Amino acid sequence: MVSFSCKTKIIGGDGAVLALKEMDIRRLFMVADPFFVKNGTAERIACMTGAEETGYFDGVTPDPDVRTVAEAASQMQKFRPDTVLALGGGSAMDCAKAARFFSGIGSTLVAVPTTSGSGAEVTDFAVITAGQTKYPLVDSALTPEVAILDGDLLRELPAGLIADSGYDAAAHAVEAFAALGHSPLSDSLAASALREILEKLPLSRNGMVSVRMDLHYASTMAACAFSQAGLGACHALSHSLGGAFHVPHGRLNAVLLPAVVECNSKRAPERYARLARQAGIPGASDFMALRNLKNALKELRRQLGLPETLSQAGIPVPELRSRLPGILRTACQDACAGSNPVPVTETFLREILGEVADL
Repeated sequence: MVSFSCKTKIIGGDGAVLALKEMDIRRLFMVADPFFVKNGTAERIACMTGAEETGYFDGVTPDPDVRTVAEAASQMQKFRPDTVLALGGGSAMDCAKAARFFSGIGSTLVAVPTTSGSGAEVTDFAVITAGQTKYPLVDSALTPEVAILDGDLLRELPAGLIADSGYDAAAHAVEAFAALGHSPLSDSLAASALREILEKLPLSRNGMVSVRMDLHYASTMAACAFSQAGLGACHALSHSLGGAFHVPHGRLNAVLLPAVVECNSKRAPERYARLARQAGIPGASDFMALRNLKNALKELRRQLGLPETLSQAGIPVPELRSRLPGILRTACQDACAGSNPVPVTETFLREILGEVADL
């Protein structure tokens, strides 16, 4: 049996935030990246809703921690909104999702992503940091009711942010296709997303604004796929390393994904060969298709100017060695590890790290 659901209503296009005018919003609470509060975007969007009262939480930080979420939840409880609106990248959306969940308030959650990568606008995931550990929370109650994909919010993105977030979307597509929970429905979304990302992400990074809405849709498609199918060792390791060394999540995925595909494909090559073909990557045989997929992921990384090794990403090898037991243990316990196509063990993770670090 195949089960697939997406409870989020998705509204997309240039100027899509105008859809907020049609919603019955009276008490609005916005969780926004500080940048959008300072430049007036948050207030402009809030005014579109016609809300009688608006509250703001702009204390979002990269990789939001439990204290940040607790503060946002406390302010929500005091304000008692009928609608929570998350404006920003993955960190803002994760903070809003977790804060609403822990506040216990039955508000409608509207997610307005301003980057194309995390896919948090349609998933039942929220990644929260405690100490030096990232914890992926997974619960259907975390899923936003509405996602608004507005191309106008993508026009002035920095090249580095496009690269980091975009490679995260690529990792979502690749891992979802290979994950144990995959289905023909998630496969179609993942493969279509990867095709778009491979073709258009380098163009977007180099300043072509016209492709960014296509990438916005692709990111959401990849997220719909992994929300149903699961992820894998790339994200499990990326969460663990990111919590320990505070390197951007998408950048770590760029380092790790080709190595994860290499190590997984030694045991389960068929899924990756099928992904390559469905994503438009040629190959006369499974071996050739798999090789070309790995090369395409490496070439995408090169075109985006992303690092190839953990040391290039800013993780010192001596410190990695000293902290490796804890990193491996945390990765094995990560919620994403269970859906990897082969069992995730510390030995297996060492094999992956051996491809990207001189251990």
